[in-house]
Amino acid sequence: MGKYTIVHREPVWEGRYLRCLKLTYRDSEGALRNWETVERVNCDGVVAIVPITDQGEVLLIRQFRPAVKNYVVEFPAGLNDRGERHEDAALRELREETGYEAAEIIFLAEGPLSSGSSSEVLTVFLARGLQFKGIEGRDETEDIEVLKIPLDQVEEELARFVSKGDFIDLKIFGFMELAKKHGHDRQEQKP
Repeated sequence: MGKYTIVHREPVWEGRYLRCLKLTYRDSEGALRNWETVERVNCDGVVAIVPITDQGEVLLIRQFRPAVKNYVVEFPAGLNDRGERHEDAALRELREETGYEAAEIIFLAEGPLSSGSSSEVLTVFLARGLQFKGIEGRDETEDIEVLKIPLDQVEEELARFVSKGDFIDLKIFGFMELAKKHGHDRQEQKP
């Protein structure tokens, strides 16, 4: 495959959190092409947290998402403030959205969320050693229900939410598997 090059970026609209752009790029054949995209402003990416308690429960959140006009069950997540380390953003978002603090966070993965329409890159962490400290610093637009689900009942509980009409963030399934591969199974096997 040949090299692709962005040759022009034209801002079309900018809001508080998002910027819409018209991109012009040169494809592998040398032809100029246009693309529409969205990017985050005033942040250095997005973090998500897979919080698992010492009792083998995963913490998920349920909140109304205006973009899809529905409730979505998902992992705690949020914007990484400019200059903030990803680990610090993950710990902050965990506390803001669930009220829990983690003694340990472990990097799981990083990559684009919707590479066909957005420049957004997500960094994901496993959080362990959780202690409830109380919700602190939640955004005024966040009306979040915290769900604590035993690991062996996740699929059943997610199916229950789907039957009620909620959406399930599909990242849950892959991130749960990554968490298992990155040491949660070993933690569960301790005597």
